[in-house]
Parts: sequence; C-alpha cells; structure tokens
Amino acid sequence: MSKKRRVPPQDAMFLWIETPETMMHVASLMPFTPPADAGPTYLRDILDEARHQPVLPPWNQKLTHPFLLRHPRQAWVEDENFDFDFHVRRSALASPGDERELGILVSRLHSHQLDFTRPPWELHVIEGLEGGRFALYTKVHHALVDGYSAVKMLGRSLSEDPGSKGKFFFSLDPPKRSKPPKEAVSLVRAVSGTATGVAKGALGAAGSAAGVAKAVIKLETSRGEEHKNLKGGWSAPDSIFNQRTSRTRRFATQQFATSRFKAVAKASGGTLNDVVMAVCGGGLRAYLEELGELPEKPLVAFVPVNIRDDGDEGGGNKVAVLMASMGTHVADPVERLDAVIDSTRQAKSQMSGLGQLPSLAYSGYLLAPSIAQTSAAIAGVKNPLPTTFNLVLSNVPGPKKTLWLHGSRLEAVYPVSIPAHGMALNITLETYADTMNFGFIGDREAVPHLQRLAVHTGEALTALERGLGLPTGAGDGDASGAPATRQQPGPGRSAATRAALAEAGKKGAAKKTTATKRTAKKTATKKTTAKKTTAKKTATPKTATKKAATD
Repeated sequence: MSKKRRVPPQDAMFLWIETPETMMHVASLMPFTPPADAGPTYLRDILDEARHQPVLPPWNQKLTHPFLLRHPRQAWVEDENFDFDFHVRRSALASPGDERELGILVSRLHSHQLDFTRPPWELHVIEGLEGGRFALYTKVHHALVDGYSAVKMLGRSLSEDPGSKGKFFFSLDPPKRSKPPKEAVSLVRAVSGTATGVAKGALGAAGSAAGVAKAVIKLETSRGEEHKNLKGGWSAPDSIFNQRTSRTRRFATQQFATSRFKAVAKASGGTLNDVVMAVCGGGLRAYLEELGELPEKPLVAFVPVNIRDDGDEGGGNKVAVLMASMGTHVADPVERLDAVIDSTRQAKSQMSGLGQLPSLAYSGYLLAPSIAQTSAAIAGVKNPLPTTFNLVLSNVPGPKKTLWLHGSRLEAVYPVSIPAHGMALNITLETYADTMNFGFIGDREAVPHLQRLAVHTGEALTALERGLGLPTGAGDGDASGAPATRQQPGPGRSAATRAALAEAGKKGAAKKTTATKRTAKKTATKKTTAKKTTAKKTATPKTATKKAATD
C-alpha cells in the first residue's frame, strides 16, 4: 500500500456534506471544433495516446474510507488498480447533435454521484455534435481538487499553439497550493507556545476582531434610503430557489462577447461584475414573472469576491463573500443596474481595509443564518428565519487567448457548478478569449425550464444595451472565432416579453442622469451599428440554444 495523505479539513468539508441530493462535484463543459483534416479515428487516436501516459497525483488517488465519507481520519491513497477506461469515457449524441441534446446529456451526467471507491473524477468525450464538433465534460469532486486549481489544470492541458500535442490534465504535475495568509500564520503562532508567537497572534486577532465588529455594527445599524441596497444575512425574500433539492439537475448555457459587457460598464460607470449581476437579475425577473413566482423584494446573490489587503501586491487569490441585490424588483433595466451598482459598492465598502482573515470572519457572519435556511430546506419545512440569500453567482477568470487541443479549437468553457439544499440555482460564468461563458445549473424539480432563464438573460443584456443607447449584440461571433451569442431570436419571444423589453427600452432611453454619456456613445457607434447587427443576424440561426428554449 502506498503512502497515505490525510485529507485537509478544508477539503474534508466537501466530503462531510456530500449526499445523493447535494453532490459536491464541479465540472466543465468544453466544446471543440476539430481540424479540417481530422480523420474518422482522430479522437480514438488521441485517447489511445493518453492511455499510455502516466496518471499522476491527485488524479490517481482514492479515499481510504469510501463508504464512510465523514470518517475522522480520511486520507488519500494511490489507486494501484487504476482503470483508465472507467475514468475516461466516450459518449455520442445522435448525429447531428444540437446544443439542446448536449445540455440534456450534461444534465444527466451531472446528476450522478462519483464513485468514491475510485479516484473521484470522470472525463467524458462527447461526439456527434453538428458540424463534426465534439465536447469534453470533466467532472471532479471538490475534495480532490478545488475549483480554482481545476480550472488552472484544465487550461494547462491546452495550448495556444494549434500544432501542439500536449498531455491531458491527469498526466500533469498539480500546481502547488498557495501559502496560507499571514493572518492565519499569526494565529497558528498564537498557539505554538512561544511568548513571541502569543503576542503577535493576540495582536493580530484583536485587530481582526475590531475590524469585523466595526463592519457588523455598520451593517446592523445602517438605515434609511441611502442604505436600502445594503444586504446582510437576513434580507433576502423567500423564493422557489430556496427549497429542498432532488437528485437530478438541469443545465443551460449562454455565451456573449466580453465587449458587450465592457461597453455597458463604461456607459453606466459600473464594473463588469455589476453588469453581470444586473443582466442575470433581468433574466431572473422575466423567468420568475413567467412562473408567477417573482418576489416583491429583490433577490439576493451570494457572490464570492477577491479581497486584497491595502499595499499587498503579491499573487494568489484572496476570497471572501458579499451579499448583493440582483435588482429583480426593478422593471427598468438601467435603473436595475443602478440599484446593483449601489448594492455592490456598499457591500464592498463593508470590507474595505480589512485583511483576509477579518474578511473571512465577516463573511462567516453573513453566512451564519444560512444554516437555518439549509436545515429547513432539508426538512422540507418553511424557514422560521428570514432567508439569507437566494442563489450563488460566481465569476471565474479563464484563459485570455484561444486555446487548442491536438489541433482542435476550444470554442467555450462552460462551468457546471453545485446546487444544494436551500440554494437550488447556481450561475457561474468563466471568461475565455474575449467571451463570457455562462453555465446555469439548477435542481430539476425546483428550477423548471432552466433553459428559459438562459434565454431571458440574453434578452436582458439586449434590453440594457437599448436602454443605454448602445448597439445591441455588437461583437458577438467576432471574438477569436467564437460562435455567436446563444439566445432566442426576437420573433420567438412571447408577446408579453416583447412588450416588456420595448417598454424597458423606452424608459431607459429617457433617463436624464445618463443622457449626455449615452448620446455621445450613440453618435460614435452609429456608423458601425448596421454592419455589426447584420453580422449577428447571419450568425444567430446557426446556434442551437434557441432550440433548447422549448425545454
């Protein structure tokens, strides 16, 4: 038996909360366009080559106690009988497979638990997509590799050189984990028994406590109109997303040119993430209105954010959590964006000046009430306390340049994340080569017709562009050969949705606060609008998500 490696507490947490209904695996869907000269055995030859490559840690490691995931001494050990064909599998859609059929297959694959008697990961090579395309669906348990490392490792298996023939991720050395934050080191020293360590640790802890206390007091005492968009741990409405989940999932995607979001951010004075939240908020509003489930209060999103200390120029991620309004209570798309901008700015100001450890402590304070939310969802009863948040919305930075796999061009990178009890919807986007790739994953029972939410999100972006006087759809289909935006064309929308979008556009165009900025932008882009719109109309019929809108 090979040497054991204890599962660290931060990884073991994902094993402790694993159930058939709350599966803690994450995945990535990557569609590819093969080279023009690819023969009938192209994919088989690539996999045969990979079969003879060594499988390195952590991809060759399994749990020592697979039938007792909460075992206090859980450890990783090498799987001496590693079965390549169990982990790397081939699937095929009925040719020519469209985006809807691909989404159905991914939904099904993501609904199954991983086998913990083996290394907990799978790679599915999916053939039969229209145009001779194929896709890779990679599923890995969060206890084996964290999401950030998984993205980095998948990226390393690809190349900016179309002629490169690199190794698959499971044959690459894993990236080294970043060092613990300096605040955490000081706390370890505090219990090390040395006088110096105790003194430094006590000072660090006192500073952390003071910073957290200040942020909490500000949160709990802020009242009035100027603080209406500041969201704490008790401010979310009840929604259909905050219930018990089943064992099955639904999955949908959208891809947009990053330039569209940047143009909206520049015209509004917000950030790229503000625009993402407002666009998703608009999609959620239309989706919930169709279902007759739109709350009067705005939905609140759980948003992971990068936090860095003042003067800290080092690398690595510093991640905390903020709660922010999605603006779903606002019909006008531009006013909705204004509400989101105000909410995120106030949320970020709460953690301004805090170090990483105080930020994490403050995040823990925000999330503490969600224990009741999750417990009520598991029991299937009404939460006796106010809801903490309604959904998870995350933005993952991805590769900046077009990547290739043995001559095949990577079209998109769609994250497939984790729904759970009390949080049945997760929206994660990943940036890639001047595109923004949205992955919508939800519980099949709690979030019906998920594809409609994806379609409404595309419509919300268009409505926001109209409200700001910007060209609609500019840049889609032009970035690095990426396919055009996957959204349903106008004639396919319901009459109510068309009317709402038209009215929203009228209201947004009439807003006085941004009239000067919008007029200038409109004049500058007038000459190119017709050309870009024509290009979009040509590309849109080739996309297949509009077929999936019948889900």
